[in-house]
Amino acid sequence: MTAEFLMKLDEGMLEYFREMAGEMTERFGIFRAEAVARINERYGSLEISPYPDLMCHELPEFWAYGAYYHHAEAEGRLPMGDADDDADIDFTKLPIRPLPPKDSPVWTLKDE
Repeated sequence: MTAEFLMKLDEGMLEYFREMAGEMTERFGIFRAEAVARINERYGSLEISPYPDLMCHELPEFWAYGAYYHHAEAEGRLPMGDADDDADIDFTKLPIRPLPPKDSPVWTLKDE
């Protein structure tokens, strides 16, 4: 376990997950504490290999969308127009995953 993430991460993967949290704060307008809690809830039970883990075949924002949105269309899709089918998804209409309960251990950072 790291200071903020529940999974065991080496330095390279710690940076990768911190980039994922940063993407969430920028793209979704949420605080870092919420981003980390959402990442912990979604990916905290995974066994992560040292950098570069298999997750690294995708950019951190790829996984950020899966941690934020609760919809199959959000899994593995980015609204960047990289692929024709991705450009057709209106992410503003996708349901957002419920916020983890405040008393959950996924909240490792305090609200800003």
